[in-house]
Amino acid sequence: MSVQIGNDWDDILKDEWTKDYYINLRKKLIDEYKNYTVYPNMYDIFNALKKVSYDDVKVVILGQDPYHGQGQAHGFSFSVKKGIKTPPSLQNIYKELHSDLGLYIPNNGNLIKWANQGVLLLNSTLTVRAHQANSHKDLGWSILTDNIIKILNKRSKPIVFILWGKFAQSKEELITNDRHLIIKSAHPSPFAAHRGFFGSRPFSKTNEFLQKNNIKPIDWQIENLDL
Repeated sequence: MSVQIGNDWDDILKDEWTKDYYINLRKKLIDEYKNYTVYPNMYDIFNALKKVSYDDVKVVILGQDPYHGQGQAHGFSFSVKKGIKTPPSLQNIYKELHSDLGLYIPNNGNLIKWANQGVLLLNSTLTVRAHQANSHKDLGWSILTDNIIKILNKRSKPIVFILWGKFAQSKEELITNDRHLIIKSAHPSPFAAHRGFFGSRPFSKTNEFLQKNNIKPIDWQIENLDL
């Protein structure tokens, strides 16, 4: 059974759903969702692709796997649902946004506004067991998401790939096309942010590159919400 994304990814990825690795992954997922608490909700797994079509991708922010706390994950890397406390890594992303572009720090961690502008918030692994970070890293998700990165790498329209931390930077070898821009630094987590994330100015660098290529820049300001 194929996955329905609802945009041009359907045609691009149609062969993936019939490959052995994905058939096996799907079987494991059915078992996981039946026997454990798994995040995000199964209907939210592909939200990043549903929100940003292949043709509309301007920026890819690569994460490792979803948040594993209750109610946090909703299918977008680094983002949390409305009403959920902003996680520490995202708090540091907001601090860098403030220092880079002078933006105010919002009262929520919902990054849908970025996705609406073509920022693909893609985790390498798209599901996780509750309270067990990286618990699904060996299910086979990375085969799919690596293939998505390779497909985007071949695209003629330039893309900015933002790789924070060692894990994301391990995917740099998939991005070989010199028309794209790779921005990399330490991870924004509290354990690493002071080792090169703060002061790295990824957001202004991204917008400079997009404008240079006649692509509309990203409005990075996340607005305050009535919580």
